[in-house]
Amino acid sequence: MNSKEGKLLIVDDNEDLLKAAKLFLKRHFAQVDIEKNPEIIPNLLGNEQYDVILLDMNFTRDVSSGSEGFYWLNRILQIDPSAVVVMITAYGDVQMAVRAIKEGAADFVVKPWENEKLLATLWSAMNLRQSKQEVTELRSQQKVMMADINKHFSEIIGQSAAMMKVYETIEQIAKTDANVLILGENGTGKEVVARAIHRRSARADKVFIGVDMGAITESLFDSELFGHVRGSFTDAKEDRAGRFEVATGGSLFLDELGNLSLPLQAKLLTVLQNREVRRVGSNKSKPIDVRLICATNMPIYDMVKQNKFRQDLLYRVNTIELHLPPLRERGDDIQLLATHYLEHYTKKYGKSINTISPAAMKKMQNYQWAGNVRELQHSMERAVIMSNKSILQPEDLFLNTRQAPSKEDDSLAIEQMNLEDVEKILIRKVLKKYNGNITQAATELGLTRSSLYRRLEKFGM
Repeated sequence: MNSKEGKLLIVDDNEDLLKAAKLFLKRHFAQVDIEKNPEIIPNLLGNEQYDVILLDMNFTRDVSSGSEGFYWLNRILQIDPSAVVVMITAYGDVQMAVRAIKEGAADFVVKPWENEKLLATLWSAMNLRQSKQEVTELRSQQKVMMADINKHFSEIIGQSAAMMKVYETIEQIAKTDANVLILGENGTGKEVVARAIHRRSARADKVFIGVDMGAITESLFDSELFGHVRGSFTDAKEDRAGRFEVATGGSLFLDELGNLSLPLQAKLLTVLQNREVRRVGSNKSKPIDVRLICATNMPIYDMVKQNKFRQDLLYRVNTIELHLPPLRERGDDIQLLATHYLEHYTKKYGKSINTISPAAMKKMQNYQWAGNVRELQHSMERAVIMSNKSILQPEDLFLNTRQAPSKEDDSLAIEQMNLEDVEKILIRKVLKKYNGNITQAATELGLTRSSLYRRLEKFGM
């Protein structure tokens, strides 16, 4: 630390001590203010932000009990909760010093002091002040960052009877710390709902961490969720906290829970039972405190019957179950959603599309929306980009209105099908083979998960 940085305030009723301290310390700090009357402290703090305040335990009215010093310590911390106060005592009373630290003092010094020891104490206090300021700044940045992240999820859009039930459930469960399992098809907005639960909870000012369980390989599962220590494996070049540690105090959202293999389910269950994690390569456990929210689009209860998902883990994660309705069951919300996305994307792309024609709206309301809200959102984005009209027309909507081939159609001669039909049949068969597991299906098809999702949305599957 540069020795000429920092602002120091010394409050003591001994003028000789004040002058001597200032003479010595002004060589090491950028600013040293002295004051013998503690009544002036509120005015001083109102006009200046000090890095360290050196405060006497006892003033003229109270020679030895220290009560006046404790009074002014509390006043200082009321005015500035991040203030760093070092107490001065002439008696070296250990109990008094311990009490001062318990009440918020950073440290204490005994007078008469050794200059070098005093300087070391003040520099240590300066470091503490900087750390406090950095933490405050990080929290402020995090709040801004989380606000930006949450803008996209600022509202769950829908006024249908089905969505009103969802809202009611969210309000009932959000304030509790109960684990929540969100069930619903792809594209129904499971993460949006998870964030809504977090924002309405007592943990709202803490972090929300989302994890796509289907995207984590078995080899990286422990490291990603539980963390690792430096040198625990080849690429572990530094200590790293896992998602559970990072989310401690806040909410942890585990998406696509149904994609976990049985061995990984067992590891997750152990952590949830013990409420502690152990980083890879470490022999020390760390306690965790998270509000767990899980989600899956898979038939989790059928998987339990088929011994593909642990029943004891299901009991752990589904204290409360929340079922999200598919868009085809909330037809009253289609116009509301379409209008919302029209406004969003016309602003984003600088287009002048004012409304959606009745014919276009009827086309959307008659469509099945197999990809749910996500498919509607992407359809509106494409329509806004491609349309040059002021009113969105049916031809602007690229919907998969042609019926997909049925099971009986699978045997049609290849020349009777187009490429999309063949691709849809193949994807449908592979998904059925793996019971809807996106990760396994994508691997067999030679696609990335995101590529497979794009095809599912494109084909309305």
